[in-house]
Amino acid sequence: MQKAISVLVIDDDTTIRTLLQTAMSKKGFNVFCASNGRDGLDIARSEEIDVVLLDWMMPEMDGMEVLTELKRDSNTMYIPVFMLTSKEDSRDIELATNKGAVDYIVKPFDPDALLARIRMILRRTVRSLDANPLTHLPGNTSIMEELQRCIDTQKTFAVAYADLDKFKVYNDKYGFEKGDEVIRETARLLVKISREESPEAFIGHIGGDDFVVVTDDAVIDKICRRAVTEFDKSAPQFYNEEDRQAGFIMGKDRLGNVSKTPLLSISIGIVSNAAAKITHVAQIGEIGAELKKYAKSFDKSNFVRDQRKK
Repeated sequence: MQKAISVLVIDDDTTIRTLLQTAMSKKGFNVFCASNGRDGLDIARSEEIDVVLLDWMMPEMDGMEVLTELKRDSNTMYIPVFMLTSKEDSRDIELATNKGAVDYIVKPFDPDALLARIRMILRRTVRSLDANPLTHLPGNTSIMEELQRCIDTQKTFAVAYADLDKFKVYNDKYGFEKGDEVIRETARLLVKISREESPEAFIGHIGGDDFVVVTDDAVIDKICRRAVTEFDKSAPQFYNEEDRQAGFIMGKDRLGNVSKTPLLSISIGIVSNAAAKITHVAQIGEIGAELKKYAKSFDKSNFVRDQRKK
């Protein structure tokens, strides 16, 4: 079960605080309230807050001062802050944005519309902070959330775990810059194919040369078949002419043995709930690791599917 989103409301208006606390609590949010900026800062620093709804005009310490303090503190600087205010001047909006606010809500507002905007901003924030710096694809936190979402919806889905073979030997000979180029090209290939076959597909970067594609079971085999074929076509471009002509490079394997190492290939393991029930995220990862290991035993680009039944 996912952790409830924690929202901190900082507003000196009792009616606004009560309205927001009631509306958000009904939707499953965990709500903290403060009637002034100083108390709000204390709560933000002591609790695990996911988002702050901050009134602009308050006594003692106004919203801009609170926002400045939140963005100055390394423990709170990444919390998304929504400004709540009756001020509609474009210069005020620009000031709040420049200070680090993610959105600007003018009073009076529709609580349901506000909650929808909060959820949207939180999804963007998580993915932005979680994104892999090399490929800009969603990282492990987003991947786990997507897998949990698939389980919760109880729809048929499939997860393809993709991993490059012989990548360490390639990296050792050609260096990390060329290795990073291979990883970026692999990401682009998976995104292109997945989106062409399934526009709603989720593509994530676990790390290193490991990727994941989550989509409907009906299209996953086609995606993987294309990925294997198109990766094998593109792999030779990563080598110099001599190695490309030879079809291998000399290098040490993970045990330190020197041998002829074939060109890069890709192995993919498909986990699906079409034939076997999946009840938790860890189960997907465990099956995926087994399948990927089996796929690698063939020493060529290929994909394998989980065959176990309910």
